[in-house]
Amino acid sequence: MFIAKVIGNVVSTQKNVKFLGMKLLLIQPYISKDGALQSSGSSVVAVDSVGAGVGECVLFTQGSSARLTPATKDAPVDAVIVGIVDAVEVEGKVLEKP
Repeated sequence: MFIAKVIGNVVSTQKNVKFLGMKLLLIQPYISKDGALQSSGSSVVAVDSVGAGVGECVLFTQGSSARLTPATKDAPVDAVIVGIVDAVEVEGKVLEKP
Protein backbone atom coordinates (compact mmCIF):
# COMPACT_ATOMS: atom_id res chain seq x y z
CA MET A 1 0.00 0.00 0.00
CA PHE A 2 0.97 3.60 -0.56
CA ILE A 3 -0.03 7.01 0.81
CA ALA A 4 -1.29 9.83 -1.43
CA LYS A 5 -3.28 13.05 -1.49
CA VAL A 6 -6.44 13.34 -3.58
CA ILE A 7 -5.84 16.27 -5.91
CA GLY A 8 -8.81 16.06 -8.25
CA ASN A 9 -11.69 14.23 -9.89
CA VAL A 10 -11.57 12.41 -13.21
CA VAL A 11 -14.71 12.50 -15.35
CA SER A 12 -15.06 10.08 -18.25
CA THR A 13 -18.31 9.79 -20.19
CA GLN A 14 -17.00 7.01 -22.46
CA LYS A 15 -15.42 4.09 -20.59
CA ASN A 16 -15.31 0.33 -20.26
CA VAL A 17 -18.62 -1.01 -18.89
CA LYS A 18 -16.78 -2.42 -15.86
CA PHE A 19 -16.16 1.21 -14.77
CA LEU A 20 -19.83 2.22 -14.74
CA GLY A 21 -20.72 3.68 -11.35
CA MET A 22 -17.08 3.92 -10.22
CA LYS A 23 -15.75 7.25 -8.93
CA LEU A 24 -12.32 8.07 -10.37
CA LEU A 25 -9.94 10.36 -8.48
CA LEU A 26 -6.58 11.86 -9.37
CA ILE A 27 -4.11 11.19 -6.57
CA GLN A 28 -0.54 12.33 -5.94
CA PRO A 29 1.60 9.79 -4.06
CA TYR A 30 3.65 10.90 -1.07
CA ILE A 31 7.17 9.88 -0.12
CA SER A 32 8.62 10.04 3.39
CA LYS A 33 11.76 12.17 3.45
CA ASP A 34 13.54 14.02 6.25
CA GLY A 35 10.80 13.19 8.76
CA ALA A 36 7.95 14.54 6.63
CA LEU A 37 5.57 13.46 3.93
CA GLN A 38 6.41 15.09 0.62
CA SER A 39 4.70 15.01 -2.74
CA SER A 40 6.35 12.65 -5.22
CA GLY A 41 5.46 14.95 -8.11
CA SER A 42 3.69 12.20 -10.07
CA SER A 43 -0.02 11.46 -10.29
CA VAL A 44 -2.21 8.36 -10.62
CA VAL A 45 -5.86 7.81 -11.48
CA ALA A 46 -7.47 5.55 -8.86
CA VAL A 47 -10.92 4.07 -8.27
CA ASP A 48 -12.39 5.32 -5.00
CA SER A 49 -13.77 2.45 -2.90
CA VAL A 50 -14.13 4.38 0.39
CA GLY A 51 -15.76 7.74 -0.37
CA ALA A 52 -12.63 9.91 -0.34
CA GLY A 53 -12.65 13.54 -1.42
CA VAL A 54 -10.31 16.18 -2.81
CA GLY A 55 -7.69 17.24 -0.27
CA GLU A 56 -7.80 14.04 1.78
CA CYS A 57 -4.82 11.82 2.55
CA VAL A 58 -5.55 8.25 1.43
CA LEU A 59 -4.15 4.72 1.30
CA PHE A 60 -4.07 3.15 -2.14
CA THR A 61 -2.91 -0.08 -3.67
CA GLN A 62 -1.79 -0.88 -7.21
CA GLY A 63 -1.44 -3.84 -9.53
CA SER A 64 -3.30 -7.11 -9.08
CA SER A 65 -4.19 -6.14 -5.48
CA ALA A 66 -6.31 -3.31 -6.88
CA ARG A 67 -8.69 -5.86 -8.39
CA LEU A 68 -9.38 -7.61 -5.09
CA THR A 69 -11.92 -5.17 -3.59
CA PRO A 70 -15.63 -5.91 -4.02
CA ALA A 71 -15.99 -2.68 -6.03
CA THR A 72 -13.19 -3.51 -8.50
CA LYS A 73 -13.43 -7.27 -8.90
CA ASP A 74 -12.95 -8.29 -12.54
CA ALA A 75 -12.43 -4.67 -13.66
CA PRO A 76 -9.36 -3.46 -15.58
CA VAL A 77 -8.14 -1.45 -12.57
CA ASP A 78 -4.53 -0.67 -11.69
CA ALA A 79 -5.05 1.57 -8.63
CA VAL A 80 -7.75 1.71 -5.94
CA ILE A 81 -8.17 3.86 -2.83
CA VAL A 82 -8.70 1.54 0.14
CA GLY A 83 -8.56 3.89 3.15
CA ILE A 84 -8.58 7.46 4.41
CA VAL A 85 -5.55 8.33 6.56
CA ASP A 86 -6.05 10.12 9.87
CA ALA A 87 -2.37 10.32 10.88
CA VAL A 88 1.06 8.94 10.02
CA GLU A 89 3.55 8.37 12.84
CA VAL A 90 7.23 7.53 12.36
CA GLU A 91 9.52 6.91 15.34
CA GLY A 92 7.01 8.50 17.70
CA LYS A 93 6.59 11.65 15.63
CA VAL A 94 3.37 12.46 13.77
CA LEU A 95 4.27 13.51 10.23
CA GLU A 96 2.72 16.62 8.73
CA LYS A 97 0.68 16.09 5.58
CA PRO A 98 1.45 18.62 2.84
